Amino acid sequence: MTAASLVSASNWKHIFVETNRIRLHCVTQGEGELVILLHGFPEFWYSWRHQIPALSKHFKVVVPDLRGYNDSDKPLSGYDLDTLSADIRGLIRNLGYLNAHIVGHDWGGSIGWHMAHQFPQYVQRLAVLNAPHPQRFMQELVSNVDQMRRSWHWLAFQIPNLPEWAIRLNIQQFIQSMLQEQSIRKGAFTTQDTEIYKAALAKPGVLSSALGYYRQFLSPQGLWRSWSRFTPVDAPTLVLWGEEDCFLSQALTDGLETLVSAPLQLKFIPQCGHWIQQEVPQTVNRELLRFLQSKAD
Repeated sequence: MTAASLVSASNWKHIFVETNRIRLHCVTQGEGELVILLHGFPEFWYSWRHQIPALSKHFKVVVPDLRGYNDSDKPLSGYDLDTLSADIRGLIRNLGYLNAHIVGHDWGGSIGWHMAHQFPQYVQRLAVLNAPHPQRFMQELVSNVDQMRRSWHWLAFQIPNLPEWAIRLNIQQFIQSMLQEQSIRKGAFTTQDTEIYKAALAKPGVLSSALGYYRQFLSPQGLWRSWSRFTPVDAPTLVLWGEEDCFLSQALTDGLETLVSAPLQLKFIPQCGHWIQQEVPQTVNRELLRFLQSKAD
């Protein structure tokens, strides 16, 4: 079964939304307050397949392919956090909402953090899954040897063209290594899942766009932005963190209380790796529903 046939076999719908001069492909289900789920690398909307049915019983769930991924537009530029956040702001507006609950994993979580600083009026609640605050990530990247070791691929991805060529040459092995081999819960990804991810990543333009996120973040402008002073996040915030993340050190969760002025909840999930919403979907669903449905903290 392909990702598209999975959608057609459910009550999920494909939509395309114009935002910030591009078009984002989204999967959506449910009605009510808006919940936007943001994926990371090397994923697309499919990484939230376990959350969409559970959350859509209570909310309108919209899951975009981020700029450059899968069936969304793939412009040559715009992979910096300012532009990516503006994409999601426009998505909220053009869906007819004033704000949304933002839930993000990996790069999607980094966009969520940035959006909560840059466009606070659009973020009702923020839930972040194994995604560092951009400022904390940069601090650890330059000072923590352990995080430097975990982030070796960030430096490799800075080389023009070569990473795209190498990944394309061994795309099946790359997906298996990233997802199956680096997950702690080994049943999280089936062979069918890896085939679906491989097909999405192999689409023309996706690899260069996806690596653009890494290149923009470590560009001079991106480095300056990550060291800029932020106004603390004023939306209630939940951080869920798989304790055995091979890419991100737990040290990245230190000091988050200085970056969030609203109530902050930080929960560590044992025996779980980076791909948290796919490794422990029932736990993530329960925590997200409890957090998003709570009236006040």
